[in-house]
Amino acid sequence: MAYRVGVIGGGQLARMMVPPAVHLGIDIRVLAENEGSSAAIAATAVGDYHDVDTVLAFARDVDVVTFDHEHVPQRVLRALVDAGVAVHPSPEALFVAQDKIVMRQRLTELGLPVPDWAAVHDPAELGAFLAEHGGQAVVKTARGGYDGKGVRVVRASSDADDWFAALAEDGNGGALLVEELVSFRRELAQLVARRPSGQIVPWPVVETVQRDGVCAEVFAPAPDSIGRVADVAEQIAYTVAESLGVTGVLAVELFETDDERLLINELAMRPHNTGHWSIDGSTTSQFEQHLRAVLDLPLGDTDMHHDWAVMINVLGGPTSGTLADRLPALMDDQPGVKVHDYGKDPRPGRKVGHVTVAGDDLDELVFRARAAAEFFEN
Repeated sequence: MAYRVGVIGGGQLARMMVPPAVHLGIDIRVLAENEGSSAAIAATAVGDYHDVDTVLAFARDVDVVTFDHEHVPQRVLRALVDAGVAVHPSPEALFVAQDKIVMRQRLTELGLPVPDWAAVHDPAELGAFLAEHGGQAVVKTARGGYDGKGVRVVRASSDADDWFAALAEDGNGGALLVEELVSFRRELAQLVARRPSGQIVPWPVVETVQRDGVCAEVFAPAPDSIGRVADVAEQIAYTVAESLGVTGVLAVELFETDDERLLINELAMRPHNTGHWSIDGSTTSQFEQHLRAVLDLPLGDTDMHHDWAVMINVLGGPTSGTLADRLPALMDDQPGVKVHDYGKDPRPGRKVGHVTVAGDDLDELVFRARAAAEFFEN
């Protein structure tokens, strides 16, 4: 029996699903947004994922549809389900990841720890929230934001006037999400995978370092996390996965606050940047596990090969040439580093690849991984 998985979205996440699909004999197909997509090697169709007919035609010959991102409209997702296509994660679960206000509502209903928040429809409501929270807060657009986009710190209601104006022009009566500005000591991420029949398997909780709202570095496992931190992070992720019926990989991004609480920041229902280390550092990578999960196959072990793994994103890329041009020099200088090139043109701030190093001395690994990433960023 040949398993057939269709992935909507042609980015680097779809690209990194290809090797484990090949190893498992899975027929993987990708609906890419354009010809030059990162996942072009597996793209069997190019088209607009907003168009119902395009997506239905793509899904006609696969066993399950999954995603490289969460931006597929609900009307398209519902059309797939109505046509009898298996969709994982489901439209209901994805809806929670697509709208940050809905996400906060559901997490609050589940009694899970989140920053104090509100949906605000105008500057007056934002001003009231600021007055109650020390005159500063974080405002987020409910939809579409990622990698620091659609997020800003505000200290006056006028700081979000342009976003309120955009909501008024849209005419749909939308709102912005406002949250308390959390004082935290570090950011964490807990990844788990869940299959439709209910099995859930976690990876170790990791520490993440953000630069300009973009994930730059990941340390697995998070230092000093064994015990309470790891246990609480895992339980939070299990509760989210089970309560929302998530299938595939789920990433729960967390704040570890200065007063030692864990608060949920964001959710992603797909392989996630904070899990890229697992390709080279774990028995089963997040990409293999996602394929297993959406096909409802038994999930793999997630034990680490070494005590530590460090992943660093290559952001922007070289000012001249490509990552491939720099690869021979890096291979010669750092033979123990694993390089992942996303096949993207360099652009300031863009994720064009990542490097991973695994071993037993965290300080040494951080030094080696940073040195490797610098080969591609000058």
